[in-house]
Amino acid sequence: MLKPKLQLLDQETIERILAEAHELLWDPGVRIHSDEALKLVADAGATVDFPSKVARIPAELVDQALETVPSSFYLYNYEGNPAVHYGDDDVHFDPGSAAIEILDYGATRSRQPITADFVAYIKLAEMLPELDAVSTALVCSDVPRSMADLYRLYLVLKYARKPVVTGAFAIETWATMKDLLVAVVGSEEALAARPVAVFDVCPSPPLLWSEITCQNMIDCARAGLPAELVSMPLTGATGPATLVGSVVQHAAECLSGVTIHQLAQAGSPIVWGGSPAAFDMRTGTTPMGAIETLMMDCAYVQVGKYLGLPTHTYMGMSDAKIVDAQVGFESGIGNILAALAGVNMVSGAGMMDFESCFSLEKLVIDNELIGMARRLVRGIDVSEDPLATTIVRQVGHAGNFLATKHTRQWFKRELFIPSPVIDRDYRQVWETKGSKDIMQRAHERVEQLVAAYQPKPLPEEVEEELTAITLRAAQERGMEKLPPL
Repeated sequence: MLKPKLQLLDQETIERILAEAHELLWDPGVRIHSDEALKLVADAGATVDFPSKVARIPAELVDQALETVPSSFYLYNYEGNPAVHYGDDDVHFDPGSAAIEILDYGATRSRQPITADFVAYIKLAEMLPELDAVSTALVCSDVPRSMADLYRLYLVLKYARKPVVTGAFAIETWATMKDLLVAVVGSEEALAARPVAVFDVCPSPPLLWSEITCQNMIDCARAGLPAELVSMPLTGATGPATLVGSVVQHAAECLSGVTIHQLAQAGSPIVWGGSPAAFDMRTGTTPMGAIETLMMDCAYVQVGKYLGLPTHTYMGMSDAKIVDAQVGFESGIGNILAALAGVNMVSGAGMMDFESCFSLEKLVIDNELIGMARRLVRGIDVSEDPLATTIVRQVGHAGNFLATKHTRQWFKRELFIPSPVIDRDYRQVWETKGSKDIMQRAHERVEQLVAAYQPKPLPEEVEEELTAITLRAAQERGMEKLPPL
């Protein structure tokens, strides 16, 4: 099989990036707003100014951490089977995370999502075949903000059986989220042995770790739960204006995270990920669909692969406000480039409006884009020998390849067959079906898949424990009961 691959950097440039990242970790160092993390790096040999909370991390300490990081790991589904492989050039996709708005079908203005929206989303995501994992994609506005992170995980665990990409908004809620995961898999030991979730942890650019994120990362390490670094420099705003300069800063932030994480628990899995963006000086926005954003993503992923680490990125998104042509070309380019770069987990399906809004119709369209991207990186099969002469001679000048056994054997293997969301009919047939555009077809697909969703019930005692944990969190925050599902 001949497989295409995208590489934007040569080895010399990657090594220069890493050399400068090491220099930055020493001067100016990293500001860490976590006493526990500062003590970890200080005890290991870093030079720490505790009053300013700045740690100067020597290269040898970083290299020691890199030696203990697993080069790959699996996320498991509810049945306990490996479902996502973080490693090598294996490519997987999940929806984008933490949207604070949702766009209804036919609307031009978005609104805040509620529980019913999340339930519809998770049923849809569970049914879409090209999504390898689900995510805590929406922030529900009908629960207190202080429990929004654990509540969305509760909804995912109740309705989905795929692995989940998630993240905590606070130190306290991380522990509750772990309790929810333990309730599903049975024990802390089982969760560490066969993790069903990965937690995003986001350093603040430039070169800063908040107490919340740092503690979440340390807690993940000690629990054996995979952590996913999401470094996000903005070119010319919170990072250098050059693409490669921001990749250097990204590398420094991720290396500092790997070091803290491995000092907390050597051998725990962590992912080299991110969500950098080109900063548009005209509008003051951070376009996730800009080609320069996508180039930085592919470049930093290449750096992570050079280090032998699992990789992640936010791609396949759009900055458009409605599901239109801009959504299609930005998301399509992003998914294709991510697949060609061999990103282990590509987050972003369904997301738009600078990573703040979610659309169910876009999620359905993205499912088709992802299928095409997968087909591209599967490459061209050259296993037949001879490649064509036997079948061409068999058919001869009559030209009827349709009637051959060879065609029946190969066409499904060679072609990605899209759902009816993608129109490939003749015009007359398209017109007889109502002349529907892609948005109409996507909306029909949303309704069909949500209606066809068949729950795979959890054991009754697990359901009860999940609800009890979440209800206690709600009552501590002044809610008498959870929103209706």
